[in-house]
Amino acid sequence: MPRRRSSARPGGGRRRPGAWCRTSPRSRRGCGRASPRPSSSRRPEAADLARAVGLGDRLQPPATASAAVWTRGALRPMPKGHVMGVPADAESLAGLLSPEGLARIDRDRELPPADLGEDVAVGRYVADRLGREVVDRLVEPLLGGVYAGDAYRISMRAAVPRLFEAARRHTSLLDAVRAALEESRAQPQDGPVFLGIAGGVGTLPLAVADAVRAGGGELRTGTRALGLARADGGWRVRTDRDEVLAADAVVIATPAWSTAELLAAECPAAAAEIGRIEYASMALVTLAFRRTDLEGVLPDGSGFLVPAADGRTIKASTFSGRKWRWADEASADEGLFLLRTSVGRYGDEDHIHREDGELVEVSLRDLGAATGLAARPVASTVTRWIGGLPQYPVGHLARTARIRAEVAKLPGLEVCGAAYDGVGIPACIADGRRAADVIIAMPTRATGGGEGAGQ
Repeated sequence: MPRRRSSARPGGGRRRPGAWCRTSPRSRRGCGRASPRPSSSRRPEAADLARAVGLGDRLQPPATASAAVWTRGALRPMPKGHVMGVPADAESLAGLLSPEGLARIDRDRELPPADLGEDVAVGRYVADRLGREVVDRLVEPLLGGVYAGDAYRISMRAAVPRLFEAARRHTSLLDAVRAALEESRAQPQDGPVFLGIAGGVGTLPLAVADAVRAGGGELRTGTRALGLARADGGWRVRTDRDEVLAADAVVIATPAWSTAELLAAECPAAAAEIGRIEYASMALVTLAFRRTDLEGVLPDGSGFLVPAADGRTIKASTFSGRKWRWADEASADEGLFLLRTSVGRYGDEDHIHREDGELVEVSLRDLGAATGLAARPVASTVTRWIGGLPQYPVGHLARTARIRAEVAKLPGLEVCGAAYDGVGIPACIADGRRAADVIIAMPTRATGGGEGAGQ
């Protein structure tokens, strides 16, 4: 798990809202918007897991899907007809970009075909074809919402796989975007693109834990694995409780830095690759306001994104009480309205180490500049996710393939999690299931059998 630290003023943050899973086009192992493989259908993993552990009746789509971008001194509607901010034409970004930026987009078809090779940075490629304004004003804030990363470093093949494949087939990026959009529209649309869960995403792991215990599984919280070693055809795990656990198989689902430490002795090549995976840290500032103080103040929609190029501290704001019905209902009885801001990007993380009160104040300052909000919150909570989001730079998928190949040399060992095949909840669930399927199918010392024998 990412290293988390939170604090709250008395009475604040009792029902912290949170966006959760995306049921967007998926691949076999991909991750919603950040899927590293070509998408072919909607992702059911997170919603299916919620239903399997008894939370199906609490699944909810957002009450509103409209959003804005706060840039060039104004809140501007999020444009339509784009793939992760990359437009199919200049017209869709009118108002968001300057006249010069719009004119630059139309030069795409005059440029010679680009050689994408095995991978390319999203920001660099899009800037070369359509100009930096497209990247700085739209692509970067959208990618930042997934990775808190730098668009000029993020792998196009990993982050926007459908567009990457389309761009390899077309000489024009605009034509590639159109092709990717047409492919998406041609897929069956049998439900909402996004789903949330009443009570917040934190209810899902608790429900999963209850289901595991009910099925006879044992969960040890607050126990740290200190060492991993091969022994007697299986594995030995040393913990910080002065015990050694014997296992036929082990799945390591820890952050990259911990996984690298655990694998250093038995799988040094994989450990070296995993140890190079970088992370971004971020903080969420959740604010509760009296509803009467916000009447006629907040704009329509679920919130807004903030490009780094505009020099603001916050990178986004979500009007939680408007986006999620359950959040609105939970706070309505107390006459409150909840919203949150996020702070922190890869390479720009100094802000998250400021005191809670400072983060509240800078959030209020930016909210005031964006919306005219002048009210003071009645409560606030600051939650820090230190090392919360792994970064997918150019070559990430090749690195993941090398890691998988090295780990596969050791029977009964798998790694999974956000560091490899996608940072979203559905992707992590899918990768966990993949790892479990491999383990379940392996022969064990006790039975020598196949499927169903592993532990």
